[in-house]
Amino acid sequence: DKSRGLQWGTCASFGRNGDAAVPDRCAGIEFDAITPDENGHTYFFKGDHLWKGFHGPAHPSKMFFKELDEHHHLGHVDAAFRMHNQEDQNVHDHIFFFLDNQVFSYYNHTLEAGYPKTIQEAFPGVPTDLDAAVECPQGECMTDSVLFFKGQDVLIYDIVTKTVKTKTWDHLPVCTSAFRWQEHYYCFHGHNFTRFNPVSGEVSGTYPKDARNYFMKCADFGHGGDRKAPKCSEVKLDAISVDNRGRSYFFSGPIYMRLDSRRDGLHAFPITRAWKEVTNGVDAAFSYTDKLYLIKGDQVYIYKADAHYTLIEGYPKTVREELGIEGTVDAAFLCPNQHTVHIFQGNRMRDVDLTATPRVITRDVSLPLSDIDAGLCGPDGIKVFKGSQYYFYESPMALATSRIAPFAQNITSEMMGCQD
Repeated sequence: DKSRGLQWGTCASFGRNGDAAVPDRCAGIEFDAITPDENGHTYFFKGDHLWKGFHGPAHPSKMFFKELDEHHHLGHVDAAFRMHNQEDQNVHDHIFFFLDNQVFSYYNHTLEAGYPKTIQEAFPGVPTDLDAAVECPQGECMTDSVLFFKGQDVLIYDIVTKTVKTKTWDHLPVCTSAFRWQEHYYCFHGHNFTRFNPVSGEVSGTYPKDARNYFMKCADFGHGGDRKAPKCSEVKLDAISVDNRGRSYFFSGPIYMRLDSRRDGLHAFPITRAWKEVTNGVDAAFSYTDKLYLIKGDQVYIYKADAHYTLIEGYPKTVREELGIEGTVDAAFLCPNQHTVHIFQGNRMRDVDLTATPRVITRDVSLPLSDIDAGLCGPDGIKVFKGSQYYFYESPMALATSRIAPFAQNITSEMMGCQD
C-alpha cells in the first residue's frame, strides 16, 4: 500500500528556557544572523546568545566563538555566512562573521590567523554595519557570490573577481538575517521569513510566514506536531533517486527527504514543494541525463534538474507514450551514465532503451521478488527495496538472471535517517 507514508515532522523540537535573561525564540524574536558551519550545524544568533542547530536552548555566543567577545566585547553579530569557494581551500567552508566594520573568519571554531580584518580589507566594496549576508553558489547565482543586505540594497559580491554590483529590492522586507538551505533563500525579518529568488529578488508564494512554524518547534506552532522519525522497521518507500547534480531523494506518501543534505539536517517536505504538479505522491523515480522522471499511476512527469526543478513542456504524458510499456509501474532505476531504465511491474523487470524512438523494451524477465517498492543503482551496486528491507545485487545482469532472492538486509538509520 503506497499510501502509507513516513510520518516525519518537518522541523525538530526545541525546549523553552525558563531563564528570563536568555532569549526565547518561541517568543517571536528577530535573529541577528544565521549561518551553518563546516559540519552543517546551523547557528541562530540573537544578541550575545546563539542556538546551535535545530535542537536545544540558547547559549552565550562566546562558548562557541570566544574571540568574538575578546576582540569586540560581543553585543551582537550583524551578519554571517559560510564560504563556498571550493577553488580556494584556504577559505572554503570558513564562517565569516561581520560586526560593525570588522570581519572574523573561523574554521573548526578557531579564529583564522590575521583576523579580525576590516570589511574593506577582506571584502572590498562591501559597506560596514550590515544587516545580513548569505552565500550563493554558481548555478543559483551567475557566479560564486555572496549577497550582502543593507536596508533594501543588496550588494552582490563576486568572490573570484572581488567586484560588487548593487541592486535595490524594495519589494522585499529589510532582512535582519538571511539563510540558504537546500537551494532556497530566506530573508528573516521580525519573527517571520520570506523566501526569495537570489538573482531577481522575486517572491513567489504567500509570504511572510512565521519562522516558528518551520525553523523550530514551539508549543502551538508548526506542522509536524510531536511526531518523530519512524523506526527503521516501519519505513515504507515509494521511490528513491539521485539526480545529475548529486541530490538524492526518497519519496514516501506525500513527502520527500533529501538524503545528500544530512550534514545540514534531514527534514521532510511535501513533494509539491519541489514538484508542484505532482499532487498525489509518486510510484517510481529515476534520473536520466539532466532530467528527473517521476511516475504516478499511468502518468510520467519529466523535470529539468537545474538548481530548481521545472516541468518540461508537454508533460505529463502516459507511461505508454513515454516508455512504451503498458500498465502502472511499481519501481524503476537507471545506473549512472547508462541509457537503459529498469522498470519493475509485479514480478517482472522490463528494460527500456531511452535512446530509441519510439521506446524499445530490450529485456523482459521474471524475478524471484514481486511488488518492489523502489530501486537505486550506484557505484557499489543495486539496492532493491521492499518494505523496510532491501536486497543487494552487483549489477543489472545479476538481478535479471537471479533465480533466488538474496538475503534481505534491513534499512538503517545511516541510509534513511530513521530510528534503529
